[in-house]
Amino acid sequence: MTPLKVALLQMAGCGSHQAANLEKGEAFCRRAAQRGADIALFPEMWNIGYQGYDGTVEHARESWIDQSIGHDSDFVRHHRNLARELQMALALTYLETWSDRPRNSVSLIDRHGDILFTYGKVHTCCYENPEVDCTPGDDFHTAELDTRVGPVRVGAMICYDREFPESARLLMIKGAELILTPNACSLTEFDRIRIHQFRSRAFENMVAAVMTNYAAPQHDGHSLGCNPDGSVVAMADGTEDVCMVSFDLDYIRNWRKTKMWGDAFRRPSVYAPLADTAVAEPFVRTDLFDNPLTHRRRRVISA
Repeated sequence: MTPLKVALLQMAGCGSHQAANLEKGEAFCRRAAQRGADIALFPEMWNIGYQGYDGTVEHARESWIDQSIGHDSDFVRHHRNLARELQMALALTYLETWSDRPRNSVSLIDRHGDILFTYGKVHTCCYENPEVDCTPGDDFHTAELDTRVGPVRVGAMICYDREFPESARLLMIKGAELILTPNACSLTEFDRIRIHQFRSRAFENMVAAVMTNYAAPQHDGHSLGCNPDGSVVAMADGTEDVCMVSFDLDYIRNWRKTKMWGDAFRRPSVYAPLADTAVAEPFVRTDLFDNPLTHRRRRVISA
């Protein structure tokens, strides 16, 4: 079978300069298309390069929120047209306008320029700037993506989401064959456990999974793609690059059909405590503004 090719757009952002980020992202998308990519995945909150604000500066928070954009923005429309031109799906990340506080979001745009879903990060890093000012998402989404190698069921989670096993598990239950993961954090030797953790998410849920991180000096790269057996298909170094990950869909689907992980042997009837909204010591926490955190505020609504 012709492989499914996913391009990990490992870039360093141009600060919060949205026009510069758009230009740079487009150049990387064109490089990915030239290399035969079916899907291109951006790092987290690309439109503003995952930039926060200085809380000691008057009106800085409001100015940061004002950088949020919607589906009808020039930034999103440009990428929808680009996906259509390149005949390549884009997983586009941005600070999304949302009620009183924006969301940290990714839109899956198919090769025809249509938005299949927009996912808002559920597990926001509300203990630090800037995500303390983000509205958490309330669901996980999958969609059937039309590619040149046929339909593929795709889902998404964002950065901190991957550190909670429930995120990938819900996407698996909703049929994901491939999980796209925009990222913005350290994956250095000290934090390399996150790479092993990501491989485990793929293995325990029998899904292919890819993660795009920011390049050095913003972060340290090491974007990667994993098979459902947990093996690393490809991994970048720390520099800016388009990291290509090629997946054999026949292998993925045969693994999912014949192996013992995933959904078949679960026992949901004994998992009720996982849905308990109480938080006990030693895990009681507050957000950056000292507001108490509860599971109820962060609850995920499963379809």
